[in-house]
Amino acid sequence: MNRIEQLKAMETAQEWDVIIIGGGATGLGAAVESTTRGYKTLLLEQSDFAKSTSSKATKLLHGGVRYLAQGDVALVREASVERGLLLKNAKHLAKNLSFIIPAYSWWEGIFYTIGLKMYDWMAGRLSLGRSIHISRKKTLEKLPGLRDNNLSAGILYHDGQFDDARLAVNLMQTIYEQGGIALNYMRVKGLGKNGNGQLSLVTIEDAETGREYKVKTKGIINATGVFVDDILEMDDPAVKRKIVASQGVHLVLDRSFLPGENALMIPKTSDGRVLFAVPWHNKIVVGTTDNPVNEISLDPVAMEKEISFILSTAGQYLQRAPTRADVKSVWAGLRPLAKPEKSEKTKEISRNHKIMVSASGLVTILGGKWTTYRRMGEDVIDKLEKVKQWPETTSVTRNLPIHGSAVKIDEKDPLYYYGADAVAIRNLSNGNEETLSESLSIIKAQVLWAVRTEMAHTVEDVLARRTRALFLDAEEAVRVAPKVAAIMATEMGKDKEWEEQQVRSFRDLAKTYQLQ
Repeated sequence: MNRIEQLKAMETAQEWDVIIIGGGATGLGAAVESTTRGYKTLLLEQSDFAKSTSSKATKLLHGGVRYLAQGDVALVREASVERGLLLKNAKHLAKNLSFIIPAYSWWEGIFYTIGLKMYDWMAGRLSLGRSIHISRKKTLEKLPGLRDNNLSAGILYHDGQFDDARLAVNLMQTIYEQGGIALNYMRVKGLGKNGNGQLSLVTIEDAETGREYKVKTKGIINATGVFVDDILEMDDPAVKRKIVASQGVHLVLDRSFLPGENALMIPKTSDGRVLFAVPWHNKIVVGTTDNPVNEISLDPVAMEKEISFILSTAGQYLQRAPTRADVKSVWAGLRPLAKPEKSEKTKEISRNHKIMVSASGLVTILGGKWTTYRRMGEDVIDKLEKVKQWPETTSVTRNLPIHGSAVKIDEKDPLYYYGADAVAIRNLSNGNEETLSESLSIIKAQVLWAVRTEMAHTVEDVLARRTRALFLDAEEAVRVAPKVAAIMATEMGKDKEWEEQQVRSFRDLAKTYQLQ
């Protein structure tokens, strides 16, 4: 995973079959699909892999109970199938999780039980377990920390859980292992056309060095999520905007608020959405919101009304109502939604993905969600083949193990989410593991591993996405940032000025993850 070697390979290649712009869930899925079908593939990400939307999900692999309520049966079915495949192909990162919906009347209990039986049926043989109606007593046993006022019963169902940014890193490694190249910190500055008006050239700037490259290609896929309009405008400045964005916010609380092994699902909040409280990396993630936003950025910030909404809703269901002082981290992510023909609330816009083709041959994919990332990749490569009139190839990703999946480690091991790589990381310590954070179980070897094999270039890359420190406990992440910067500077041959600048930059970002 040497970046200099990969840049050299990019530079010396005469022409690429496929260039994919965007290193989030969609772009990474498309690049795995393209590479495994035998296409010479280059993926370009302007920042870090999963920097934006794709590291800020609710950490669920779900068929989408709320999509069932909206009547989107096809999406639920597709997502249920993809969920089952990912649990098989990334078993070090994905797992079966039990969710409980508290019912406060006899009728609610029956209503949700019937709905979830339908949910089970749609997943077919890829179902993760039967939904069952459970008593009031059993509900309180399985959800210690739940308020018991007026509780009638509970409905237990199964869905998947995963680690989004870690999956993104492993997909990047899978692309590399399959013969493709994926580079972060490479910003697309322009697109060039041949004499027939078809796109054939991409101009890229290396964000680290400022060096510019012009790269030839036969096909281009725009998979930039909330930034798809920027690439579409490079192709055609007169194009109408295709994306609307909605913001989802999550708060992280100490595990003591919901100390069991099961997740809480609140089926109808005051704004008509669902809210989850999910155990994740020994913390509780509570979210999400759905607010339309006009401004699109790599680092969106949670609005006060979103924070208050989550705290007040959680307080209605938890024995101990959380306060601002209890929040370990808060983050905001933007969902890219295909702009509807008529005015609709963002929560009602379909999460189905949509593929568009420009006159110049640019293939753009928008919408979608993490659970269906593989299927999105398959669909967009199928579309590219049709557009370019290439011979049809067959997808092999349904049964393709993702990097690290060969070994599933007990979750009590702090390195469990590295899967097959955990042994190699421990070997870097030579039996002398230097602990950087006791509470988050982060060791020095993880920083070295992130730089050497996971293309981490900044302190943020390590503390936000290679480990999940910033998302789990922003204050603790700030505390260990100077140690991480020093290790990285030594490993990468950087000077003291770089080290100090990295710490300053990380502290500034971390302020937006902390409630003052």
